[in-house]
Amino acid sequence: MKIEPTVQKTQSWDIQFCEDEAFKHAYYSILHQGYEEDARFLHKYLSLPSLKRLAGVGLLCGTDWTPLYQNDFFYSRLDHSIGVALIIWHFTHDKAQSLSGLFHDISTPAFSHVGDFRKGDALTQQATEDDNKVLVDTDEGIGRLLLQDGLTANQVDDYHQYPIADNDIPHLSADRLEYMFPSGMLLKHNWTLEEIKTVYDDITICKNQETGQLELGFKHKELAELYCQRFCDISLVLLHNENKIALSLLGAVLDKAIACHCIKEEDILLQSELALIERFDAIATSPRNEDENVFARYYYTFRSMTAIERSDAPMADAYCVSMPVKKRYIDPLVIENNSDSVGIAIGIPVSQVSKKAAQIVSDFLSFEDSPYGCVPFVSL
Repeated sequence: MKIEPTVQKTQSWDIQFCEDEAFKHAYYSILHQGYEEDARFLHKYLSLPSLKRLAGVGLLCGTDWTPLYQNDFFYSRLDHSIGVALIIWHFTHDKAQSLSGLFHDISTPAFSHVGDFRKGDALTQQATEDDNKVLVDTDEGIGRLLLQDGLTANQVDDYHQYPIADNDIPHLSADRLEYMFPSGMLLKHNWTLEEIKTVYDDITICKNQETGQLELGFKHKELAELYCQRFCDISLVLLHNENKIALSLLGAVLDKAIACHCIKEEDILLQSELALIERFDAIATSPRNEDENVFARYYYTFRSMTAIERSDAPMADAYCVSMPVKKRYIDPLVIENNSDSVGIAIGIPVSQVSKKAAQIVSDFLSFEDSPYGCVPFVSL
């Protein structure tokens, strides 16, 4: 089975939106076969404005809008949130946990983790989650639907309370599992639907031998090694100076747009990425003052860059970055031939039983890019 996503160009920009329902159905069916009926309770929440907004927010943090990246199609935070919910439902059949996964990105602004870079949180990239709990707790539509499901807001407003939904790096969680499948399709072209199904079907719930925590893990070492390799390959893209520049420069574009009164801070939380990009295009095309000229220079640099330069020091007349960023890697559990007193399989980190996996993790953690990444500013 090989279903490629079809795409449609927008009238204004070259970003392509995945609108192939067959592709999404095939992918979601891998995450939970028969999801349309068995997970039907999720569907009524998708019409809420707070969730529908996420359809206009990209998973890949603004890289869809620069030719520095060649993303094949637009995968939204709503697509991701649905996938996370389906994974949790597949393994737990627990409504509260599944809905916590559906809501876990509800406060994500346009361009996603660019918001963390703007707030100086490139290292943990958690600042965009700060308002999740408040938004879930105060959303009347969510409250009304939760009542129908016999749930309360505090059962679904923090997915960190459920280790299957979320846990600390380098463990495997539904959130981490889901976002690296489409990220791999787009950033490295290293996942097909067939490969995703093979890997996904090998995953089960087990107990971490070291922590006693329930966690997603693999039945077979070879597939755990494969997933570890693919995950770290994709994560390496996010450590490169290209990614640091893309997110940091786009953050600077947003700051300049606010400084010249072209947008307001709340617009980033309320408007889609496409709407903001089209607004920026109109401003940059006909700047009216010096502040808008500065904005246009930053904006056109972001929109036209196709490569960066690596250096040991900042370059003149260029946008340069030098910063540590979050290291997303995985050392998933693999099941050993034993179980606890109630029959739950015990898992240990694959790096402890595989020299190959241990080397993959070591190579990833030791990676260092050049001290600076720079992109020359365009001339207007």
